[in-house]
Amino acid sequence: MPKQKTHKGLTKRIKITAKGRLKRKHSCGSHLMSGKNAKRRRRIGSSATMTGAMAKTMKTRLGK
Repeated sequence: MPKQKTHKGLTKRIKITAKGRLKRKHSCGSHLMSGKNAKRRRRIGSSATMTGAMAKTMKTRLGK
């Protein structure tokens, strides 16, 4: 049985924390910032954690 390969695109976008949670960036943070208010820009700039079934799926794709 062959080993499962890690998804290389996902490894560049998601980091695993020390406790095993998945850390990701918020979307809509690359351009057109002048139309967004300051509160929204701050929230986009911070990182987010993935939980639930989506996090479980991503962990398997990362090979963890």
